[in-house]
Amino acid sequence: MGMFARLLGRRDTGDDRSAGTGAPGLPAIDPAFGDAGLTGLRAAVGAGSWEGARSILDTAAGQDDLTLMVEAVADVTGAEVPLAAALDAAPDDPLLRLAQGARHVSWAWEARTGARAQHVGEEQWKLFHERLEIAEEHLFRAAELDPDLLGPWYFLQISGRGASLERNAASHRFEAALRRSPGHVASHRQRLQQLCEKWQGSHERMHAFARDTMLAAPEGSPLGQLVARAHIEHWLSLPVEEDAAYIGQEHVRAQLHEAADRSVRHPAYVRGRDWPVAHNEFAMAFALSGQPAAAHLLLGELGDRVTELPWAYWGDPVEVYQRTRRQCAGY
Repeated sequence: MGMFARLLGRRDTGDDRSAGTGAPGLPAIDPAFGDAGLTGLRAAVGAGSWEGARSILDTAAGQDDLTLMVEAVADVTGAEVPLAAALDAAPDDPLLRLAQGARHVSWAWEARTGARAQHVGEEQWKLFHERLEIAEEHLFRAAELDPDLLGPWYFLQISGRGASLERNAASHRFEAALRRSPGHVASHRQRLQQLCEKWQGSHERMHAFARDTMLAAPEGSPLGQLVARAHIEHWLSLPVEEDAAYIGQEHVRAQLHEAADRSVRHPAYVRGRDWPVAHNEFAMAFALSGQPAAAHLLLGELGDRVTELPWAYWGDPVEVYQRTRRQCAGY
């Protein structure tokens, strides 16, 4: 399970099967989103080669791309070992500090797991907080060594939420990320999570942030996906006897179409390495809201590029994705 699936939690479906393995003939979740660069990067880290990973990281097309690539490094099991060895030789390398900090954020959630808080043991909590503390040391050092880096402030948003950072401090980290990249989609996703009712916010604040951010961005911006994510988060928070009625409302459907028209369906929309994330979110939101034709178009573009979230909120992600694809194909 990836870092952010562990962070955000799963809908309680009564089982705890590992996501993404799939049955024979079913797609498997690809943490690299089918991108050759991310695939090669994860392979290099998995083989313990920081030198090989660094050669790929050096090809990043700007800070947003570099942060996404570091996120891929962070989710590789055991990545902390070659990163520690490389840091012994170059302790003042800001990219190494960033990568090790990001890895410790992910590693912290490996300790905590995706279980609900009441089911996390005392030793798990201890290890979780120890790793988050180490993560923050690395991330702040990376920011000190290279003030232009976006990555530290992105991952500090995640570690801060895990550490229950107070509201103003959390806002500071988001604002610091935006000073380095005003349109950074992943930082906006983290801010939306911070504004969720289950963290430190409310449905009203979450929806207002998503919509205001979308409208402030140029048409064709990927930030429209925040609207779909906000409605899925709202749906997720409701009892099962109320969630379908909520997300099927006409004004919710209208907002989803508006957001898709301004982002994934807009002619100016440019697909980044992780473009399946937004497509999967819109596809699930349209399916949940009773709009199979809209979902079908996006699922057709996705093919087998299923992501763990948001489908894991609904059950086993691969199975749910396949079932939804079959149902929507017959709209």
